[in-house]
Amino acid sequence: MITVSGKDKSRLTEDDLIVCSLDGKAVDSDRIPSAETELHCHLYRLDDEIGAVLHTHSANATVLSRLADSKLHFERYEMQKALEGVKSHTGSMDLIILENNQQMWAIVRDLRERWDAGDVTAPGFLIRGHGLYAWGRDLFEAQRHVEGLEFLMTCAWQERLAKQ
Repeated sequence: MITVSGKDKSRLTEDDLIVCSLDGKAVDSDRIPSAETELHCHLYRLDDEIGAVLHTHSANATVLSRLADSKLHFERYEMQKALEGVKSHTGSMDLIILENNQQMWAIVRDLRERWDAGDVTAPGFLIRGHGLYAWGRDLFEAQRHVEGLEFLMTCAWQERLAKQ
C-alpha cells in the first residue's frame, strides 16, 4: 500500500492509501500513487525482508543531509540499539545520503549502486535536502527505525550547535 499522490501525510486516513504492484502501478484503482512510489517499490525488490517503508521530511534530516558529504556517522549512542540487529551502543553506523533528483529513476540507480557496494548498513538513508527513508519487516519496525534515526539526527544537530 502507498499513499495517493498529493495527500497531506499528517492527516492520512485508510482512504488515502492504495494497493500498488511492485512495479508501482495502482491495482484496481484509477487514483495516482505517490510520486516516490518507484523508490519505495525498489526497496521492496532489493530485500524480501522489507515489509514496510516510511518516509519523513523532518528539519533535522533535511538540513543534516545538506551539510554532510555522502553519509552521517553515528558512534556510541545508546539509541543505535533502536535499529534492528544493533545489540550495543559501543559500535558505529553510517546513514548514507543520496543526491536529490526530480527523476526518481536516478535516485533508484544511486541507491542500487550504494546497496550493491555494501554502503547501506542502516535500515534507512537520506535524500539530500529532502528527507529520510527507513524500513523494517513490518510497519512497527519501520516506525521504530524512523524514530531511532530521527533521534540520532537530532543528537547530531545538537552536537554541531554545541561545538559552535
